[in-house]
Amino acid sequence: MHVVGDCHSTDTVRIEGRLEGSVRADKAVVVGEGGEVTGDIRTQDAVIAGQVKGALDVDSRLELHATCVVDGEVRAKRIRLDEGGIVHGNISIGPKDAPQHPPAQPQLTDRQGGGGSRGVAKGKFGHGK
Repeated sequence: MHVVGDCHSTDTVRIEGRLEGSVRADKAVVVGEGGEVTGDIRTQDAVIAGQVKGALDVDSRLELHATCVVDGEVRAKRIRLDEGGIVHGNISIGPKDAPQHPPAQPQLTDRQGGGGSRGVAKGKFGHGK
């Protein structure tokens, strides 16, 4: 089946054919191994085994199977990418409100009391002596 147009559901959407348009599903979107989506996908959870050309915006869990090919921006709170899966584009993992880049950590020198790497390694990995 080949569908042209946007799709919105309050439940789960499963795509096994071709869809040209955006997909919005309140619960989940599943793109089967033979499925193709040309458009953005926005949902709570997603499982992608087919092809997606567009942004993936997933509020919770995204599973990318070994047969997937994703060409676009990917954002999800949690991601599982199977070996063999292909993603072309930027990937953002974590909550939406998380900072884009973690703040830089100050580097301690021996003069500042850092003690060098031996002290740090002994403190974290020592044998209790």
